[in-house]
Parts: sequence; structure tokens; C-alpha cells
Amino acid sequence: MRHARLLALSTALGGALMLAACGAFSGPEATPVAAAPSPSAMHAQLLEDVRILAADDMQGRDTGAPGGELARNYIVGRLEGLGVVAPPMGRLQPWEMQGRTRAGPKTFNGVNILGVIPGTRVTDRYIVVTAHYDHVGVNAEGQIFNGADDNASGVATMLALAADLKRQAPQHSVLIVALDGEEHGLLGARHFVEAPPVPLASIAMNLNFDMTARAETDGKLWVTGTYQNPTFRPMLEGIPANGAVALAFGKDSPQDTGSDNWVESSDHAAFHRAQVPFLYLGVDFHPDYHRPSDDLERITPSVFISATELSIASFRALDAGLNR
Repeated sequence: MRHARLLALSTALGGALMLAACGAFSGPEATPVAAAPSPSAMHAQLLEDVRILAADDMQGRDTGAPGGELARNYIVGRLEGLGVVAPPMGRLQPWEMQGRTRAGPKTFNGVNILGVIPGTRVTDRYIVVTAHYDHVGVNAEGQIFNGADDNASGVATMLALAADLKRQAPQHSVLIVALDGEEHGLLGARHFVEAPPVPLASIAMNLNFDMTARAETDGKLWVTGTYQNPTFRPMLEGIPANGAVALAFGKDSPQDTGSDNWVESSDHAAFHRAQVPFLYLGVDFHPDYHRPSDDLERITPSVFISATELSIASFRALDAGLNR
């Protein structure tokens, strides 16, 4: 099985690896003119982003560690290559917060990464798209936790969405935010809502991607948050399955208990606590979750591609349906 998946990854990565980038921001009514890249190039870039972010030299991307800085530099380069400009406050949002570790509380210095894509219809309302780029680093035995699914995959999905939005501009303005410190207590997300680059009241919703690559166990990309925000569900219910992956709604009601309730499970929780509407897209837990085995070769490319395309379709449906 490992050999077959590596062969599939090698085949998928055999095409062109870079998405076509659009021009720089030229005002809220600017219309992208870049031609759509071929699906093979888009899919190859998606997998390449995970390959790089989940490589051993990233050392598990722990907050404040050299590997986290390497990952941050890569994401900044990708955003700039796509023509996703920085907001007026700047590309980076540094913070210092106390977080949790297995050994006890610790003060972390982290950095969120920001980009903005102007909307064409509702320029003063923002959809904040988030994915955390940190993971749990290296354990005492020297094992690297590469976090291919958690959450190199969510970052890659977010970058694929950003590329799509540069090709065809969104109706709402969009903040693309790669968050740091999720694994230590949603630190970057908490700082973002405490010091947002735009007024919190101007944020229409948060769409959070966390673990988007491993839906092969149940064929579901879960949508959490429609119990709290029921107006979102009709916008997404008509989206058909993509390949072997379909949207599923839940893990957010009082009947969902313990680890089956995901309302507080990732960065969207900070937005929810700040009374910002949210949706969380992610796959179910799998045996490699938070283990050194969460590696690139465990990802089935076709499943990851389908989940990402469903994520992009979900954003487009929400963008069109909000404020109508």
C-alpha cells in the first residue's frame, strides 16, 4: 500500500508544479485576467505544497522553532507568488501568548501570516479563511511529527483557494490567514480576534480548513458549524459529491459529545467565542492523527484533490449566498 501511494504521488507530481499568478491588487473592482491553470498543474501544486510543508527539514513546524520559520517563509513566498497582497497592517502578525504543552504552561512567540483579496460586490465585508501551519514538532525521542494532514493539507487547500480567487475574484473581500500556535491552544486565532486587521464587525464569517486530505476512511468532508449558523447549510446542501468525497454536516450539536463534537476543536473556536459566524471543513480522525506516521505517503492524492475542490466549491457557494 505504501508503494502504491508513493507511485500515485509521483505520477500526480509529474506535471507542472506552479499555478499561474495574477497581477497585483489594483482596486476593489479589479477583475483578474489570468487564464485558469490546467487541472493537472493545480493538483500537482496542491500535493507539492504538502510535500514541502511536511518534509523532515520542517522539523514538525512547532511554534517558535526554526521549522516553523521555514514553513512561514514558504507560505509567504507562495502568497506573494500568487499576487495575494498584504493588508495595510503588514504581511506578518507576531504575537506572544501563554500556551499549553505536555510539560505544562509555556510562553510562545508565534506569527500569523496575512493576505487580502478584494471583493467585487461587498468590498467592506470580509470572509476570513484560516488554516493553521504549525504542528507538534519533534518529541524527546527525536521522532518528527510531520503533520501532512494536520495541517499541511489545510494550508495547501487554502493556497489552492487563494489561487482560484486570484483567477476569478470573490464577491466579498477575503482575508487569507495562516495561523500559528493552534496546537498549543488556538493561540494565533485567539490573537487574531483580539487584534484583527479589520473591525471584527466587518467579518461576515470564518471558514476554517484543518485536515482536508484523509477522507478515504468514510468518504466525508465534514462541515461543522451549521447547527450554530443554520443559514449556511442551504447554501452548501446542493453541492454534489466530488469523486469519492461528499460534504457531510454535523459534529456540532448537543447530541455530539466528547471527541465527536468539533465546535471547539480548531481555530474556528476563537471566532465562535468572539461571536463571528464560522464553518469548519475537515476530515475525521484517522490512525495517524498526532503521530509521526502522519506523512505525505499516507495521503491518497485523488481523495485530497476531491476534498480541496469541494472546499473551493463551498467557499464559492457561501460567497454568493451571504448578504443576499
